[in-house]
Amino acid sequence: MEISLNTPALLFPAVSLLLIAYTNRYLTIAKLIRDLKTEYDKEQDVVSLRQIAFLKRRERFIRNMQTFAIASIFCCTFSMALIFFHEAQWGGYLFGAALVLMLISLAIALRDIITAGGALMIELKEMEEHLGDNETDGGDDEGSGQDEEPVQTGGEDLVTEEGQ
Repeated sequence: MEISLNTPALLFPAVSLLLIAYTNRYLTIAKLIRDLKTEYDKEQDVVSLRQIAFLKRRERFIRNMQTFAIASIFCCTFSMALIFFHEAQWGGYLFGAALVLMLISLAIALRDIITAGGALMIELKEMEEHLGDNETDGGDDEGSGQDEEPVQTGGEDLVTEEGQ
């Protein structure tokens, strides 16, 4: 396969945009961790501790995503230098390595998205428990003639079992 100087250059815009997105995610996670720590210091809430554990894992994922993306752009740049100095075969190998590193970064990003869903489930479960407590604390409304409708989110009943 013939590789030109323009081929590795195609990866630069993608990596740059990914690094911006990864940095924004990192900053958001850092702020959430600080806010949850402040909340935990005030209330000693177990839910905050569980969320901090999820966020700690996500922070590690994001650091790894950034590391592989930076390694990818490094390989891409070095690949261009090799092609410029008429070492197209080695440049092609290094460009292949850059693509593999980018795929690893994207796979870690997918794992981070899945983990983020777990953190949201903690919050939803807490809300469900709070809803259940309010329903039992509100007294006996069965004979009051008021029909309660189920809580709905996006057209679906709020699920009370984890994993559904």
